[in-house]
Amino acid sequence: MRAVFALFIGVLLGAAPAAAQDVRIAAAADLQVALPELAARFERVTGFTVQTIFGSSGNFATQIQNGAPYDVFLSADIEYPRHLVELGLGTRDALAAYARGRLVLWSRNDSKVDVKQGLKGLTVEAVRRIAIANPAHAPYGRAAVAALRHEGIYERVRPRLVLGENISQTAQFAESGNADVGIIALSLALGPALRAAGHYVEIPATFHPPIEQAALWLKQASNPAAARQFVQFLQQPASRDYLRTMGFEPVAR
Repeated sequence: MRAVFALFIGVLLGAAPAAAQDVRIAAAADLQVALPELAARFERVTGFTVQTIFGSSGNFATQIQNGAPYDVFLSADIEYPRHLVELGLGTRDALAAYARGRLVLWSRNDSKVDVKQGLKGLTVEAVRRIAIANPAHAPYGRAAVAALRHEGIYERVRPRLVLGENISQTAQFAESGNADVGIIALSLALGPALRAAGHYVEIPATFHPPIEQAALWLKQASNPAAARQFVQFLQQPASRDYLRTMGFEPVAR
């Protein structure tokens, strides 16, 4: 997976400049189910074409610092785009919080793990592998660790943790059976594939710091007007309502 991702980035960086009508978006992996519909709506309204790549917020922030040619950064942690603003890669008025993510405990329908017991149920011997996103660069991974610590079980289950490169790969580990259970984004659990394959229980938001998501249109954008329009579009009531139905909590504008 990592090799494929690196290859894709290499092709993107080496490709010819995007057309003036394109908006290139680096998006946190928790948007993988929700963003295609929003992008399609934006395209219909504006005539611009949206190009999207999904991954971990921390990796994208590093790529942008190294000159990756994105126009918009949709981060699962507002601190990453804030740091880019501090580095002069964006401006404060180009930064906008648009949602909060939610964590769930998810397992396959044929799993013997009873997710209704919540996180404390992860200490039983039947749970051999627990998938979480890598906390080094994935906000959902840091939230998962915080939730496990909140329940006082992190040290007990740490040897069983399987780290996904991002929250989407984490969900794949759980869906494929490579992990017995996954701590993943509600937005992914609500997607057609995971909704059919498994079941989940929400992890209380009080168990971890808020997963505050933010958009930033970048100074390096090839089409600044289109990039700015997309960030504004994301904050419109219809977009916010749609994100709510897809597992995101609204934030004050």
